[in-house]
Amino acid sequence: MTDADLAKFNAAQAALDYIKDGMIVGLGTGSTSAHFVRALGERVRQGLRVKGVPTSEATRNLAEQVGVPLIEISQVTAIDVDVDGADEVDPAFRLVKGGGGALLRERIVAAASKRMVVIADESKWVETLGAFPLPVEVTRFGFALTQERVAEALRKTGCAGDEVVLRVSGKANEPVITDGGNYILDAHVQRIANAEALAAELQAIAGVVEHGLFIGLAQTVILGKAKGAEVKTL
Repeated sequence: MTDADLAKFNAAQAALDYIKDGMIVGLGTGSTSAHFVRALGERVRQGLRVKGVPTSEATRNLAEQVGVPLIEISQVTAIDVDVDGADEVDPAFRLVKGGGGALLRERIVAAASKRMVVIADESKWVETLGAFPLPVEVTRFGFALTQERVAEALRKTGCAGDEVVLRVSGKANEPVITDGGNYILDAHVQRIANAEALAAELQAIAGVVEHGLFIGLAQTVILGKAKGAEVKTL
């Protein structure tokens, strides 16, 4: 296991301290969240009783493989704790999320949770958001128009960059389709001058389904290191 993988593993292990018997737990998406789901599965095999709400089909499949009991989000009115990763975290606990393409479901689960615990390796801690491209989930209909409106929002709010590209994958460079059936635009903002203003501008654009700026949702951030983990709270 590389130092980066070990840091992710240590962050995931530390998040288990927030899981109690009988809880409904939001299960995030991404490599660090996958470590947590596997660790939670081990605790379930040891007798812990929880139910998980997955934020993606990939997480659902992993949870089923490792034996974490699942419950549909339509069957819950609240989630006790959501454990999810982040692509960037700043000192105000503002997040950039969506590198794994699950930002819409991740937002819904985080917003329904009493506590959001972010797990990440320490490289994700940044003073200013923006080096990681900001994902924006958009409807397929009219996405080119939406793409230009997103670029305008970046310029309007003082971002250092305004390049917005459609996320593609595979040898054929086919557009990535989210679990919700939408496209993802990656906004190469470089540096976000005003995260709150940018979030508001993006949310107001017709065709934008969700964006990757998560503000005011996280209460706890666990930064994994090669040895141990650091817990930060607001």
